[in-house]
Amino acid sequence: MAALVPIGHARHTARVEFEPVLSTVAKTIQTAIAPVFLLAGIGAILNVMVGRLARIVDRARDLEKLHPGSTGPEHDRHVFELRLLDRRIRIINNSVFLVVLSAVANCIVVAMLFIAELLDLGLGKAVAISFILSMLLLIGGLVWFLFEVRLSVYAIRVRSELLERERT
Repeated sequence: MAALVPIGHARHTARVEFEPVLSTVAKTIQTAIAPVFLLAGIGAILNVMVGRLARIVDRARDLEKLHPGSTGPEHDRHVFELRLLDRRIRIINNSVFLVVLSAVANCIVVAMLFIAELLDLGLGKAVAISFILSMLLLIGGLVWFLFEVRLSVYAIRVRSELLERERT
């Protein structure tokens, strides 16, 4: 809890200024450690997602170069894969969006912890709601990411004619 400390004395009144007690700040920092570690984890997850997005975009650009010169079944495969890549890009963008919102909500949790302690406000419910929102957004982003991973597995299946199974 913050303490009021008299600063200077006037003849009839004392000026009082708000100054947090060091132990209060230390306690708040300890409380904020878990959300801060969560933020680091969210950053790592975003790094993986953005890396996947970059690889998807690179593959789409490579196919876009091959597409105009292709014909027949090869052209059809390119169109199929480009459509799949476009869908994967949209899905992973949704995932990144939700995970970034989760990080923002988590930052709000940390900020509210300090504001509540420094200004002696009862923000417990708001902090809890923000943390729950952060978790729900993270879950949503991870579910979208799971969809993208499953779709990528579907996309990389090797065509049976390339496996030459008839030759065994």
